[in-house]
Amino acid sequence: MSDHTAPNMATAFGDIGYLDRGSGPPVLVIHGSPGDAAQGSQLGDFLVRAGFRVVSPSRPGYPGTALTDKNASIDAQADAHAALMDGLGIDRFSLMCWSGGGPSTYRLAVRHPDRVQALVTLAAVSQEDHWHDSFVERFAFETRFGNWLLRQYAHIAPKSFVSATLAAEGKLSRHQLKELTTSVMANPDKRALILSMADGASRLPPHRDGIKNDMSNFAAITDLELRKITCPTLLIHGRNDRDVLPEYSEFAASQIANATLEWMTPGTHVCVYTEPGSQAAQSRIAEFFRTND
Repeated sequence: MSDHTAPNMATAFGDIGYLDRGSGPPVLVIHGSPGDAAQGSQLGDFLVRAGFRVVSPSRPGYPGTALTDKNASIDAQADAHAALMDGLGIDRFSLMCWSGGGPSTYRLAVRHPDRVQALVTLAAVSQEDHWHDSFVERFAFETRFGNWLLRQYAHIAPKSFVSATLAAEGKLSRHQLKELTTSVMANPDKRALILSMADGASRLPPHRDGIKNDMSNFAAITDLELRKITCPTLLIHGRNDRDVLPEYSEFAASQIANATLEWMTPGTHVCVYTEPGSQAAQSRIAEFFRTND
């Protein structure tokens, strides 16, 4: 397996920070909000293990990719993703996104249909979306002391942190939460992914510009023109997702002609990576990409 890394790629939309890992059929993986190239690469770990090449850029305003007038809009982000693949000499590729990576990913499939072989979305934003953070969330995510406390919480009381994170990511019964927490804690990869969210949730620099831009862009969405997507599309969503409601994938499935919507239960926002059915879901995604390569 090869492992390629680069600090950035110069494009007409500015320098794009990215990670490039693995070998085989290429998959462009777009991170959530907040996030960065490292998060996208982590989301694509299972694809690297399955024999794919995973390219994961930082979206504008996130670490490695400065936010400018050239890349601020959703459509500009989509075109910047395509420009990155141009720079890597990759003409056709598969595409996967999570959460806030949805809008620019959907628009990439609309604006560059000849480039995208297959599309997988994981709990992706597909319509107008607004954040409604509580005071506690603003303190934890938007202040330095809150960020520090969050990281300490994950380090000192990892089981409690995992439980609290899963509770925030899904509408679960007490029994479901207890079972899922036990399952995650027993699996080193699943546990590491949840604990890494203590660092990735920060809305301070270097994530601040990206999250503010996403908030503004998502609130102004009127029509992503999902009906124009022609590639085979697989949408996966948790039935009890709190962050991006299941209705977002239901809407996308109703608009995209060649789409299949699959549900996960209990189904939190991170269900493809943390739940008992996650391995089957990841195998399903890998096989979907192979079939449509």
